[in-house]
Amino acid sequence: MEQRTLGQGLVVSALGLGCMGMSQSYGAGDDAESIATIHRALELGITFLDTADMYGPFTNERLVGKAIEGHRDEVVLATKFGNERREDGSWVGINGRPEYVRRACDASLTRLGVEYIDLYYQHRVDPSVPIEETWVAMSELVTAGKVRYLGISEASVTSLRKAHAVHPVAAAQYEYSLFTRDIEEEHLPAFRELGIGCVPYSPLGRGFLTGTISSPEQFEETDFRKHNPRFAGANFEHNQRIAEKIAAFAAERHVTPAQIALAWVLAQGKDIVPIPGTKRRAYLEQNAAACDIELDAKDLAVLDDIAPRGAVLGDRYPAEHMSRVNV
Repeated sequence: MEQRTLGQGLVVSALGLGCMGMSQSYGAGDDAESIATIHRALELGITFLDTADMYGPFTNERLVGKAIEGHRDEVVLATKFGNERREDGSWVGINGRPEYVRRACDASLTRLGVEYIDLYYQHRVDPSVPIEETWVAMSELVTAGKVRYLGISEASVTSLRKAHAVHPVAAAQYEYSLFTRDIEEEHLPAFRELGIGCVPYSPLGRGFLTGTISSPEQFEETDFRKHNPRFAGANFEHNQRIAEKIAAFAAERHVTPAQIALAWVLAQGKDIVPIPGTKRRAYLEQNAAACDIELDAKDLAVLDDIAPRGAVLGDRYPAEHMSRVNV
């Protein structure tokens, strides 16, 4: 597995593993299969694992902690704070207060069963707290040895710059794929100007780019895509046509649509490390094979023509959640 370097010299596997779906958002989970998937990832050299305290809530960190027991030295472990939830799953709000930062970190360390977190992200920006105050508290976690590198997710470029001025940002986690190219205009140039690595989540378009989705009706009630604007009505039909063209492109090359989608993200720069999520070993192995696919300039041009920026219809989250991004 190729290694890539994010900001501040943080070296990770070129492909990471997003663990959220093992515990929420994409239907029922299977802890035994999820743990086996994490173990298989390590065998394949995928050692960059991504979780967050809100996933579950809290259960995903416990699951990841259980899976990496005895493997801590093999793993680059990332988790996040900022989306505050209660044990019963209810939503509290975005929280960037310094006292909460410290409390959330200690709680994550306990659930993960580790002494330090490799990469600690501010999951969402709290508009009621100056981001500089949040980042001073995060910086103190680095000084205390509880965290090694700091990251940010779905912040505006203005907030990103303010955070970076307090403590260097090693990684920025944003949704990025052939279906979601919003960050190309302002964010990617800013990352590169400041020396920040990019960690795309949902690089498979929340499943659209896998070629396995035929209708929104196939989603379980607990699958958040059932209520996602991109998967509704005319938006779904339009977006499905784009996905079908990508699938046809993949078929011509005798690879899966998911592999093409991941190869495209990987080809956008050596400072980009996607973290596709899966809870099954079979899909993990398919994703890992994408690292061996090389797309030339002609291939990239064809894909750019199929799925140019802005081609996909519908917001990537419901309105309430969209209000929490780019803050």
